[in-house]
Amino acid sequence: MTKRVMLLSILLGAFTFTANAETITGAGASFPYPIYAKWASMYEKQTGHKVNYQSIGSGGGQQQIIAKTIDFGASDDPMKAEQLTQHQLLQFPAIIGGTVPVINIPEIKAGELKLSGQVLADIFLGKIKKWNDPAIAALNYGMALPDKTIIVVHRSDGSGTTFGWTNYLSKVSTEWQEKVGQGKSVKWPTGQGGKGNEGVAAYVSKIKYSIGYVEYAYAKQNHLSWTALQNKAGQFVQPSSDSFMAAAANANWESAVGMGVILTNEEGEKSWPITAASFILLHKNAEKPAQTKSVFDFFDWAFKQGKQAAIELDYVPLPDEVINKIQQQWKTDVKATNGTVIWH
Repeated sequence: MTKRVMLLSILLGAFTFTANAETITGAGASFPYPIYAKWASMYEKQTGHKVNYQSIGSGGGQQQIIAKTIDFGASDDPMKAEQLTQHQLLQFPAIIGGTVPVINIPEIKAGELKLSGQVLADIFLGKIKKWNDPAIAALNYGMALPDKTIIVVHRSDGSGTTFGWTNYLSKVSTEWQEKVGQGKSVKWPTGQGGKGNEGVAAYVSKIKYSIGYVEYAYAKQNHLSWTALQNKAGQFVQPSSDSFMAAAANANWESAVGMGVILTNEEGEKSWPITAASFILLHKNAEKPAQTKSVFDFFDWAFKQGKQAAIELDYVPLPDEVINKIQQQWKTDVKATNGTVIWH
């Protein structure tokens, strides 16, 4: 074979690979961004196909999938049955993780400070203003707490992480439930806002004596200190894939439309109290069936080959029986506009 023929063969091969490569776009929750980014990188290396996922917040993900500007949306705030029906959307969980209180107190190491749900709620209500407040001191007997003003950091965008956080505070504090409530966006009694888990992590890392809330992977990646948290059983637990898994162990995924199960304040001595699933949204009537099939291919790969990567980032992969139920829905609930089944 001449050099010219060899070169032509290589170029043709590269063209064929590029022509067959696929790109799918998704947007939404920042909570699962670290694992989705990792999966996308691994997937492209193995298959050549690209997944472009933008961390814009759960509210943005819901809006963009409804507007059909992306191939899949992502939200940590599961959409309600009437919304799913109205927009003809399929919803399924993709990953489980935990939201953690993060602090910047130079005198205290990660995991040393103990907080309860009630104390957290009072901090975010602006009632507890100092780190050496008696309510915090009572949970941390013998610890030297600084006489410093607490600076609260919260999300500024529509956020599924905020939904899980405020859902939890509403369960543990009657005052929070009555004055603030739960939602992707709420009227915060105090504090300053950061956009995305990224923004909150950045603020807390820079501002001494601050407290915020982020998905656990962001705390680790940004070297932030987190707190221990008292769970429903009265035990102080540390965030970890094991404590997230304990909270999700008894989840009844069929109890809610779209598998939209809320995992906050679950029973169990080892359960992390602010555990959450993150959900994927796509249209049941696929106007671009090839793109929808590519979304299924990606998550099928992630469910089967991305488990270890998830564990390494302290997420919890879905159990196989849940994956089987999800993929059965892919077969029965999502079709091309001509009625053709997309996933076999």
